[in-house]
Amino acid sequence: MGAEGTAGVVLSGGRSSRMGRAKAALEWHGSTLLHRTAALLARTVDGPVLVVASPGQELPALPAGVEVVEDPVEGVGPMQGIATGLTALRDRAGTAFVCSTDMPFLHPAFVRRVLRASGPGVDVALPFARGFRQPLAAAYRTGLAELVTSLIAQGRSRPGMLYEHCSVARLDDADLLADPAVARLDPDLDSVLNVNEPADYTAARARPPADVVVQCFGALAGGGRRGQRTVAAATLGAAAQALGLELDRHVVAALNGDRITRDPLLPLVAGDSVAFLSADAGG
Repeated sequence: MGAEGTAGVVLSGGRSSRMGRAKAALEWHGSTLLHRTAALLARTVDGPVLVVASPGQELPALPAGVEVVEDPVEGVGPMQGIATGLTALRDRAGTAFVCSTDMPFLHPAFVRRVLRASGPGVDVALPFARGFRQPLAAAYRTGLAELVTSLIAQGRSRPGMLYEHCSVARLDDADLLADPAVARLDPDLDSVLNVNEPADYTAARARPPADVVVQCFGALAGGGRRGQRTVAAATLGAAAQALGLELDRHVVAALNGDRITRDPLLPLVAGDSVAFLSADAGG
């Protein structure tokens, strides 16, 4: 029996020729696009998250626990990155959500919907969202690693060539939006938007952060912080700052009731709820 569970793969390589600079290091609300994407997957999947880097690529800081694997070959395209990621994960997870680094609006609800489509008998869960096939917002069975590697060796290095040889579950807009969470939290399927050129990045960065619900408890609820409120915040640190809090050793946050953290760069998305508590309460 093969490995079970879900993992994440972020492809950080590519020439970024249209952007003119490395997309992975582009600033995103106090961190970088790569940090945001990797951290988003880390809070969504139940297994490891890997960043696939080009040979010798210099990466920005990554979230704690995120691993880096290096492509053995440069310039082959995304199939090489997919092969590298799946090979590294095939004994550690059954399915991996694979995405590029330049998807600033990727939402956990979208990732979970795609992963749910990759059940028994399905090798690839492939969104056809917003009019395009999305090979880098898709779920791949990690057991495909050998097939992908073999196809690359044959010079068949386009994702479409892989799909000819395996079982693909196609998810169009209607399929994706049939999920109530996706319909409510990512109704325009912005999860699949890329930033390929400077104008794309400028427009994306100018968007206001998502609205999240925040509340303080215990000693932190004083000073006018009592009760729920909604703030626009891209990160946990920004949400704390909106309440006049600092995420130091005295303050901890519970994300959506179950994730306890004080990481200021943890990405927040629409639908999130954050409870701030005193870390000193209860000893």
